[in-house]
Amino acid sequence: MEYVDFVSLIEKSVKENWNLDALTDYEGVTLQYKDVARKIEKLHILFEHAGVVPGDRIALYGRNTAHWAVAYMAAMTYGAVVVPILHEFKGDQAHNIVNHSEARLLFVGDQVWPNLNPDEMPHLEGIINNPDFSLLVCRSEKLNEARENLNALYGQKYPKYFRPEHVSYYAQPDGEALALLNYTSGTTGNSKGVMIPYRALWSNVQFGYEVLPKVLNRGNRVISMLPAAHMYGMMFEFLCEFLAGMHIYYLTRIPSPKIIFKAFGEVKPHLVVAVPLIVEKILRKSVLPKMETMSMKMLLKLPVVQQKILDKVREQLVNAFGGNIYEVIMGGAGFNSELEQFLHKTGFPYTVGYGTTETAPLISYQDWKTFKPGSCGVTAPRMEVKINSANPQLEVGEILTRGANVMLGYYKNEEATKQVLDAQGWYHTGDLGVMDAEGNIFIKGRSKNMLLTPNGQNVFPEEVEDKMSTLPLVSECIMIQKNDKFYMLVHPDMDEAERLGMNRQALENQMEQNRKDLNVLINNYEQIVGIRIYEEEFEKTPKRSIKRYLYADAEV
Repeated sequence: MEYVDFVSLIEKSVKENWNLDALTDYEGVTLQYKDVARKIEKLHILFEHAGVVPGDRIALYGRNTAHWAVAYMAAMTYGAVVVPILHEFKGDQAHNIVNHSEARLLFVGDQVWPNLNPDEMPHLEGIINNPDFSLLVCRSEKLNEARENLNALYGQKYPKYFRPEHVSYYAQPDGEALALLNYTSGTTGNSKGVMIPYRALWSNVQFGYEVLPKVLNRGNRVISMLPAAHMYGMMFEFLCEFLAGMHIYYLTRIPSPKIIFKAFGEVKPHLVVAVPLIVEKILRKSVLPKMETMSMKMLLKLPVVQQKILDKVREQLVNAFGGNIYEVIMGGAGFNSELEQFLHKTGFPYTVGYGTTETAPLISYQDWKTFKPGSCGVTAPRMEVKINSANPQLEVGEILTRGANVMLGYYKNEEATKQVLDAQGWYHTGDLGVMDAEGNIFIKGRSKNMLLTPNGQNVFPEEVEDKMSTLPLVSECIMIQKNDKFYMLVHPDMDEAERLGMNRQALENQMEQNRKDLNVLINNYEQIVGIRIYEEEFEKTPKRSIKRYLYADAEV
């Protein structure tokens, strides 16, 4: 299938869905597609009179909101290169990204603005307040004049009213042209500027149309929970839906479980895109405790009754997500195997996909009805995947992929680009896995995380951590290696420990018992010799992956 101009798809959606609801700040304002179009047009006038030209960089830094989405589309439909900055990034990281990307303008949300120092971004011509598009900092007379006279300029251009036929966006028929610079969230160190071409955005959106034609439909609803500046949330909670004429709800705040499930109940979304942590928390807090009672264990041994109980659990879970979902798509991190097996037994409509920022983001996926538990689906359309090992079905190797979704490279970093993109176009993901005869991909871990025993055995810490996390009171854990011995860093479920009245000694006793129980479950060469308790959660990236490199040298 040949590339279709991505910007033309935005234009088409705005025109065809003119009177439909488009973007809502949850419990706040709603913009219809025509409102979005008018705001985009005003920003285009601002850009034009400020001297911005196609190819210039425009950065966005703030939480997911309707105006964040408007600024994103205004920049892209003008032909500018969008530079989304994760709102979880600290001020100095944002300064570095703005400077490294050579952004001319920066849109900021009100929550992140206090973190910034404009003097640290000397090349910016202006900082625009995202909530109302006012100027917070202006270093350009043309920009200042354009903003002061914006309503008059808009009125001169459209003296009567702004209609669908007035919508005309920048055409970019070259799929290889740079569309956005997306800086990685950095589980293994400093972030890099991933150069995403238009064809990668188009291919990912096209994938959505191909696999979810009944879900990605006019008027259907989705709640945006993931960071819109991250490729996963950007693509599958924003771009796919907007181009399909759907209604997107932004939580606009930290998505606590209480807020999330209140929103699910009210919005009743047709699709949920999430990280596994959200689903795992529901199961651990609300479902599994009920399954562990003596009476329930007895009932679950009776085949007829067991199925009725599992059907009831499935119904409750679907209702928790609003009762209207086609499926829950999980990605961004591994899903605990024991919890996944339980979820699969209930028949809950879930699936696990796989992707990276460098593939904008999709590599593999499978519809929930045919999804194979434990896998992350099969290779996505317009992509190839191979396992770099002698026997890909049995022998773990690095996952390599190439195709329409793959990046152009890392911005101003040829050395890093050459390390991951080879001469044949294969992107070396750094992830390790196997692939079965049906093409299902099973991830075993990150190559950078793999540990090696003195006798040459490969140890994949994620597999050991997966088993550890099923043991009592374990909320999060990291396996590390010290002097050829393995240790486990554990963040316990402190709320549950407090509920049970456990003091520090009791908690340590439980973790020591967990260590012994774990060692029964794992290979001799993987044995854990000690545990260190962390009372605070481990530091994470915005997609909720633990920043493992911060704990590699932890004291044990």
